[in-house]
Amino acid sequence: MRYVLFAALALLGAAFASQAALALGSPTLRSQVSVASDVVTVGDFYSNAGLLAGVPLFRSPDLGQSGRVEAGVVAERARAAGLVGAGTDGLRDVLVERQSIVMDASRLSAMVADAIAAQYPDVAANDLDVLFTRNPQTTHADPAASEPVRLEQIVWSRNDGRFDMTVELVGASGPRKLVLTGTAREMVSVLTLAQPLDKGQLVRPEDVTVLRLPRSRVPARSLTEVADVAGLAARSNLRPGRPLSRSDLERPQLIARGDQVTLIFEIGAMRLTTKGQAMASGAAGDLIDIMNIQSRRTVTGTVLGRGQVRVGTPPRAIAALTGTPAKEIAQ
Repeated sequence: MRYVLFAALALLGAAFASQAALALGSPTLRSQVSVASDVVTVGDFYSNAGLLAGVPLFRSPDLGQSGRVEAGVVAERARAAGLVGAGTDGLRDVLVERQSIVMDASRLSAMVADAIAAQYPDVAANDLDVLFTRNPQTTHADPAASEPVRLEQIVWSRNDGRFDMTVELVGASGPRKLVLTGTAREMVSVLTLAQPLDKGQLVRPEDVTVLRLPRSRVPARSLTEVADVAGLAARSNLRPGRPLSRSDLERPQLIARGDQVTLIFEIGAMRLTTKGQAMASGAAGDLIDIMNIQSRRTVTGTVLGRGQVRVGTPPRAIAALTGTPAKEIAQ
C-alpha cells in the first residue's frame, strides 16, 4: 500500500512539473551546451524546462573536453524525465562542452610573476620574464571547486632570479600538487635605435624602439623614454642593438667652430648687429667665444639659433641694422 502511495505521489509530481513546464512555454533544445558540473541536466539542454531543469540526463565530458550527443537521444531521455514536448527542434546533435580553468605555461608564468610581485612591492609583475626549467604540461582545474587553484608557497632569489613554486590544483580526480622551478628575471625596457644614426643627425621618434634587457645588463644612464631623446642629435655614429645612453646624444650644434655668425647687441631698446666668426661650436643656450670681424676683438655670447649669437655688452665697433659701420663707441 505504501509503495502504491509513493508511486502515485511521483506521478503526481511529474504531472505537476510537466504542467509547470508547459506554462513557461514549449521547451527548446539548444545546439550547444556548456556546463561546469560533472552532469548535464534537462535545463542545460532545454530552455523552459521549469521544475525539471535540475534532473540529470548524461555525464559531462572530462574537464576542458567536449563531445556530441544525438538530439533524438536527448529528446527521448528528456521526455522520460517528464519534460512533455521535448523534441529535437530540427537538430541532429548537440555539442556539450565541459568548462575548466586551463592552466598552461602562460597562465602559470603569470601566476609566478603575480606571486613574486605580491611579496616584493617594488617589483612589477609585468617586468618579470619567467622561464620554467621544464615547461609544464597543460592541465585543467575544476571551476566548480571552492578553490580550484591555490598557491601554497613560492621562494624567489632576487640575485639570480631562481624560483620554486608549489601549487594545488583541483582536477577531475581531486586535488593534486604541482611543483614548478625556473627563473624569473627583472626586465627593464630601454631605448635603442631602430636604424643607424650618423654623427650630428637629429633623433626622430621613428628612429628609436624599445629593447627589454635583464636589469643586471642595463648600463647606467640608459634612456627609457622617447621624450628624453626627442630633438637631440647623435654625438657620434650610432648603431642599433644596444641601449641608448645619455652620453650618446647631445643638443644639436647650431654653430660650428669657424662659422660666420651674426652678433646681436641689445642696448636698452636698441638692437644692433655685426658679423663675427665662431671660435667654438655651440648648441642653443651655450656660451661661446666669437671674434668680432670689424674690431678683431673676442666677445662671449649666447647661441640663439643657427648662425645667431646674442652679446650683452657691445664692443668698441659695431654695425647698425642697415649694415653701415657705426662710429666707435667709447668704453
